[in-house]
Amino acid sequence: MTSSPLRHQVRQLYKNLLWIGREYPAGFEFFKPKLKSAFLKNKSLETEEDIRKAIQHGEFVQKELEALWFLKKYRSIKSSYYADRPDDKPGDRSDDRPSK
Repeated sequence: MTSSPLRHQVRQLYKNLLWIGREYPAGFEFFKPKLKSAFLKNKSLETEEDIRKAIQHGEFVQKELEALWFLKKYRSIKSSYYADRPDDKPGDRSDDRPSK
């Protein structure tokens, strides 16, 4: 049986990943079963060291999902600003300069 602080960390990690998974590109219906199976796979871990390693891996995955979410958000914001000029790159304002 895991100790209380580790159990709390695991539950908190699961809740955080579920919350982040709402915005997963493939959809929450795809994400939730994958998350559950990943946690159930590690259910048999008994030593504190193994549990801590699994928690660290889960936190890494959480950070990667957050980065994916921020990238998606950035791309949507960028596309809304540059929707009328698809061929231009950000910062390329050659047509805005007055001609000599």
